[in-house]
Amino acid sequence: MSRLIASAAIRGAHRYVGEAEDALARAMEARGGSFRVEFPNTAFYLPLILALTGLKITTLEEMREPLRIARDLLPPEPADRVWLPYLGDALDAGIATLIAQECIEAIKYATTGPPNGIWLGFTDDAILRTQGIKLVDGRMPGFAACVGALPTVEAAVKLARELQERNILTFIASSTNGVSMAEQLAEAGVEMNWDTYIVPYGKETSAAVHALNFAARAAMTFGGLSPGDMAKARKILLYNKERVYAFVLALGEVDDAKYATAAGAINFGFPVIADTDIPEILPTGICTYEHVVARVPHERMVNRAVEVRGLRLKITKVPIPVAYSAAFEGERVRREQLHVEFGRQISPAFEFLQGRELHEIEDGKITVEGPDLDSVEPGGTMPLGILVDVAGRKFQKDFEPILERQVHRFLNGAMGVMHIGQRDMPWIRVSRDAVSAGFRLEHFGKILHAKYHDEYPALVDKVQVHISTDPDWISSKLGELRKVWAERDARVAGLTDETVDIYYSCTLCQSYAPNHVCVITPQRLGLCGAYNWLDGKASYEINPAGPNQPIEKGRCLDATLGQYEGVNRFVYTKSNQSVERVSLYSMIHDPMTSCGCFECIMAVAPEVNGVVVVNREYGGMTPVGMTFSTLAGMVGGGVQTPGFLGVGRLYLASPKFIPADGGLKRLVWLPHELKEALRDKLQERAKEIGDPGFVDRIADETVATTMDELVAFLSQVKHPALEMPALL
Repeated sequence: MSRLIASAAIRGAHRYVGEAEDALARAMEARGGSFRVEFPNTAFYLPLILALTGLKITTLEEMREPLRIARDLLPPEPADRVWLPYLGDALDAGIATLIAQECIEAIKYATTGPPNGIWLGFTDDAILRTQGIKLVDGRMPGFAACVGALPTVEAAVKLARELQERNILTFIASSTNGVSMAEQLAEAGVEMNWDTYIVPYGKETSAAVHALNFAARAAMTFGGLSPGDMAKARKILLYNKERVYAFVLALGEVDDAKYATAAGAINFGFPVIADTDIPEILPTGICTYEHVVARVPHERMVNRAVEVRGLRLKITKVPIPVAYSAAFEGERVRREQLHVEFGRQISPAFEFLQGRELHEIEDGKITVEGPDLDSVEPGGTMPLGILVDVAGRKFQKDFEPILERQVHRFLNGAMGVMHIGQRDMPWIRVSRDAVSAGFRLEHFGKILHAKYHDEYPALVDKVQVHISTDPDWISSKLGELRKVWAERDARVAGLTDETVDIYYSCTLCQSYAPNHVCVITPQRLGLCGAYNWLDGKASYEINPAGPNQPIEKGRCLDATLGQYEGVNRFVYTKSNQSVERVSLYSMIHDPMTSCGCFECIMAVAPEVNGVVVVNREYGGMTPVGMTFSTLAGMVGGGVQTPGFLGVGRLYLASPKFIPADGGLKRLVWLPHELKEALRDKLQERAKEIGDPGFVDRIADETVATTMDELVAFLSQVKHPALEMPALL
């Protein structure tokens, strides 16, 4: 390593360790050694310290030990004449820096509270897991940690947009000459949050540690790696080098603090790309390719970072006048930004996809009927009908609803377009900026044409789109389309686990949970909620070597538990021979593994002989004494956890909802929002089991958040679980 970089990194590490020790001393004097320190909503204590040392820090007094370790790691502070030709001392200084930075940030949380304003601070476990599905399905190929600021606001916006267009998650920390890139983006009105892939952690350089404790938790959550000694810490670092494609963009002057932080990132295999004239470290070793690359022009920084880190990007240029990327899927077009909106009971709207014969349609033909977007005043409304015709040699009628659901995702990728809902209940907004940039109705068609060809090349040979704002045409089509949707629902609803001989696997998450295998049946969708049985079938048609493989059920070994010879054989092979048996209908006996991307977690509550369910969106306490984040720390990673199970939310209303354990009548508690969202489906299922009033006997947080409260409520409403045979 360059003498200058090593010397600067070691000096920066000494500064940070000293700063952390001083901060700890002041905090202990003011609050006492037993004062609690923690980050919000995480089961990983201080995550980076846990990953690197195995220490579970909960108080100021306990923080002494990791700082002692950091102090021991520090090499002697070098004089200018000292030659340091190797990486070891600087890397040790980097680890010491990260430990000290996490202590500094944790003390801030404990004594002054979380940051405010544009700063988001620590990322909780719920957000970590929510982003997991984007990491494993390729929508988010990597992370960029932007440290410092750009010369101008315009340059900052351009860099952020370029990262968004490549679906790269952007963390922002530190500053240059007193200005942070996040402040530049805020000045330009750029929306910064997890939905837009731009996450401003804090203005201090120490806030960059949150990006690295995010990476450490990714290894522990999705990789099933446990913290502990040096060997386990090394596995966590190697996991990040091999699976988490992150890099650091050093923007502006690099001081000792930034050099020390960069040395910490290099331990994870994350290279540094700088825009200034700093010494380079080009040989490979810790990082996959170069370690530090300097003097990179801003217009080339993202491309150079992608090369150096080895990101695997899948970019399709959609021919529209605004940026297009999955990073815009969570964008909200607010009232003050609105040019026009469709649907949402304000105006009639629909989107419909149907299969046609090859000779019946013309590929790329986009027809627009009626007034266009520039015909209305800003803030106006219009009716909208989107009719998509697709044709392909391998296309099947069963694939229509699967491809139709992609309209939501595809249109949301355009900057300035917000899409919610489907079928005859979409709500679409287009911003003033998008219309000013030239976005028109035909561009909806161009997006759909490009994306269906890009993502479904094995099924789709031709795509034709008809778009209309004529209310008479829309009304005339809606009647016949609603009949088709009803027929589709009936066809899917008619599938049962018993009427098919093939189930489907999903191993998308094995890049993060190597031993996890999801088994998808007609009556049990994937635990992420994103894939059902027909989706698995379609995916296999699209990519026969992909993550969704057919599973022949084979001989039934236990009909009650839902154990099949073929399923067990497949799971054993694909789980790296770690899972020998899986029960499809039980959460107690050989339950299915979980990767960490589940929509809900189920937990046995033996005190009431029932099952508690909590969804990812619920941040409160459950009657079993654990939050979603805490439960998720127990369940994920691809291991079988009897008594706990990750599931998709629609599984709760399935006839195959843990029938071996007693079925729906075991459900004793779930969050109010989830109960109301599923109320109609749960009531229908309750009628089928002969208990039409059952749903109102399920507790939620409005009546119980402790076990005592839950026992009292269930006794009052005479919940059937109390009279059922013992679960355990």
